[in-house]
Amino acid sequence: MGTRELGLPMRVASSEPEVLPDAVTIWEVGPRDGLQNEKEVVPAGVKIEFLHRLAAAGLPVVETTSFVRPEWVPQLADAGEVLDGLRKADGVRYPVLVPNARGLDRALDSGVTDIAVFAAATESFTRRNLNRGLDEQFVMFDPVVRRAVTEGMRVRGYISMAFGDPWEGAVGVDQVVSVGRRLLEMGCDQLSIGDTIGVATPGHVETLLRTFVAAGVPVERLAVHFHDTYGQALANTYAALRVGVSTVDASAGGLGGCPYAKSATGNLATEDLVWMLEGLGIEHGVDLDALVETSTWMAGHLGRPSPSRVVKALSAS
Repeated sequence: MGTRELGLPMRVASSEPEVLPDAVTIWEVGPRDGLQNEKEVVPAGVKIEFLHRLAAAGLPVVETTSFVRPEWVPQLADAGEVLDGLRKADGVRYPVLVPNARGLDRALDSGVTDIAVFAAATESFTRRNLNRGLDEQFVMFDPVVRRAVTEGMRVRGYISMAFGDPWEGAVGVDQVVSVGRRLLEMGCDQLSIGDTIGVATPGHVETLLRTFVAAGVPVERLAVHFHDTYGQALANTYAALRVGVSTVDASAGGLGGCPYAKSATGNLATEDLVWMLEGLGIEHGVDLDALVETSTWMAGHLGRPSPSRVVKALSAS
């Protein structure tokens, strides 16, 4: 499905000067979003070692697992075991995805301090992913988010299908902003704007993010989450940086993929992101060599090479 079929909006010209952030927080999603689509179950011990290596490489946020029902995502059925075996590094945040009130109970019992909820911008996807309509998803998330905030947790709200939907095509910018504002109103402290099927282009990214800001959402509360299906993830990230976004989701070694798009090549690789940030002079705090070593190690466990171009280049040199 290309941009013509999706009807993606053209870039809105801006007179604002380009001011890139001085530093970027990399939100590592490899252990959760990256591994959840693996067909062969990765042992809990390997996941725990993966988490330890990522933290040691300097990543400040490592999304750890998800408290979804095992039959929904068998790869993450060992969430409790992984959290029990995790040695938390000082200064590192370890968010966990929770789908509902039961998931929040488990997160609280496990001593989790950061959670995320996974909302969507389209009716079709919420029906397939949550068995609820677009508006009904908020009925489910509202008590979860509000209770989590009361318990002192930080809550992130994911907005999937923010740039295109395989069933509905183009997704209206105003519709995405409306979903985001509702998540913020119920207590989410950050929004992660997701290009779930990897169809976004830089102009579309800039338009959507500037629309959020024009609607009164501080850019500091926005993060971006890109898939590289059409090779646009880095370009889209740069567009987001130009708007002032300073939190970027990425997956070590480019782990992950999208079951809804053919030829999807997974999440933006953390190594590729770090390489670009280095070139731009933007601080990130990550040891690239240690990260490449970690992704190469994980690729060995998965039985295939990393798709990250930077991992391939540096591991071959």
